[in-house]
Amino acid sequence: MAKQSIQITAQPREGLGSRRVKRLRDQGLIPGVVYGHKEAVVPVTLPKKELTTHIDRGAHVFDLSIDGKAEKVLVKDVQYDHLGLEILHIDFARVSLDERVEVTVPLELKGTPKGEAEGGVLQQIVAELEIECLVTDIPDKITHNVSEMAIDDALHIKDLALPAGAKAMQDPDLIVAMVKVIEEEAGAPAAEGETAEPEIIGRKPEEGEAAEGAEEKK
Repeated sequence: MAKQSIQITAQPREGLGSRRVKRLRDQGLIPGVVYGHKEAVVPVTLPKKELTTHIDRGAHVFDLSIDGKAEKVLVKDVQYDHLGLEILHIDFARVSLDERVEVTVPLELKGTPKGEAEGGVLQQIVAELEIECLVTDIPDKITHNVSEMAIDDALHIKDLALPAGAKAMQDPDLIVAMVKVIEEEAGAPAAEGETAEPEIIGRKPEEGEAAEGAEEKK
């Protein structure tokens, strides 16, 4: 299902600098910029809670209201703190409804590979896909059923069914998932009850052993 644009109100941002930005964040606002379509770059602030909720749900397209003027924009970059939890800054690019854009969307694998019944394990290598599509047709995610994958089967970009009109931007032969048997590591510990008896070099003989040795030398 395609994502619909979300309405959110932004305020023009006056004053730059790290101190000013920190004060905005302390007030529950996120700084950002709007650019593109050969128009002026507009610094803005947005409500942190509302914006974070939409971004966490995978929103790509917004209808920004800035001083009463509506701007359809695409999320181009989101900067997070060092823990990847708090949004620090966001960049929006102006777009039109008939414009094709490049976006990154999650890849979700569904089903249980038949190879798991034979000891195989599904390994997902690529979790996100880079696609090009109309700005109005950006999907929430791309899903693929892996139930027919057997041991040593590989899933490539070219094997994925994309929404109508969408185009994959990554190498078609890129492997996104595979079913493999996990080999046991060499030198596994001995089974319970099978304790190894290491050879002791240079062990000092016990008192009784020393006496027996002395008797044998006589």
